[in-house]
Amino acid sequence: MSDTGDGQRRSTIREVADRAGVSIATVSRIMSGDYPASPATRKRVMRAVEELDYVANAHARALAGTSAKSIAIVLNSVVSPHYAHVAQGVEAQTAAEGRLCLIGTTGGDPERELAMVKFMREQHTEAVILVGNVVADEKYHRRMGRYAHALAAVGSRLVLCGRPPLGPDVPAVVVEYDNAGGAFAATSHLLSAGHERVLCLGSRPGYTTADGRVAGYRQALAAHRVPHDPALEVEGKMEWHEGYRMMKERLATGAHDFTAVFALNDLVAGGAVRALAEAGLRVPDDVSIVGFDDLQPSLDLDLTTVHMSHEEIGRTAVRLALEHGVRGGTPPHVVLGTHLVIRSSVRPRSAS
Repeated sequence: MSDTGDGQRRSTIREVADRAGVSIATVSRIMSGDYPASPATRKRVMRAVEELDYVANAHARALAGTSAKSIAIVLNSVVSPHYAHVAQGVEAQTAAEGRLCLIGTTGGDPERELAMVKFMREQHTEAVILVGNVVADEKYHRRMGRYAHALAAVGSRLVLCGRPPLGPDVPAVVVEYDNAGGAFAATSHLLSAGHERVLCLGSRPGYTTADGRVAGYRQALAAHRVPHDPALEVEGKMEWHEGYRMMKERLATGAHDFTAVFALNDLVAGGAVRALAEAGLRVPDDVSIVGFDDLQPSLDLDLTTVHMSHEEIGRTAVRLALEHGVRGGTPPHVVLGTHLVIRSSVRPRSAS
């Protein structure tokens, strides 16, 4: 050990390696979070790190000379209304807590997201908040789990915002919306108005947000005893031009086999409404439609939609991260509720 200057002795990476029975390079790679070590090796290294208090001292050295603390937020884009509002909530709560906010964007690239997490860890942020839709495959779970452990080892926290948890053994704080519950309410509203052929726009199998909303759509069909028709689920991204494309292509087939639409977000709904108008179909006289998010363009369209507290989820993510840093224990998992906002885009289906 070397002297810290205050009479205490500081562990070295060589001592960690010796105690764990591995090389210095292995310790370094495991600590960086990007080394595919076996669970047994990783456990030995992390036990040695904890016993020797190596990481805590290294973290303190890295922060020596500065009092600034920070929270990082990593999201797909700052242009999307949803992401912009969540980022605003994170920024507002971070400022209220006396911290600085670092923002990084990924463009939806999972490799860039993982690189961002590693970079933010190197900046010694108190928490790294990941926001939004993702393909949660085995590779994502495995690599993100490693980064969650690496962040925890240096006193930081991984926060999954608007995403489901990675598993009971991953030290990540989770705050998400009830996507399935909101979609259930939206679809049930259409079914209760007599619409049994409900087109679902924006399905993306494997993407967590879309999967949750499609699940709620299907649950509502089952609860109302309406047969599920896979042909009524249309795949596409949650973007305005995709909503326009999906509806345009659907109408081009010549089969107007639906009387209502559940759009997986308001942007998709907006694009779909434009395509319907171009085809001479009116909302809600000819087609009823419900969205999800309660952001623009829902107000312009007077769209019935599912309301989510976008800024609140950002604020909650920061609060949970900092509270967990003080209290420790099992990372919290909070699900924020949603509610349906009734406007004028739905009308009861006329009896035939």
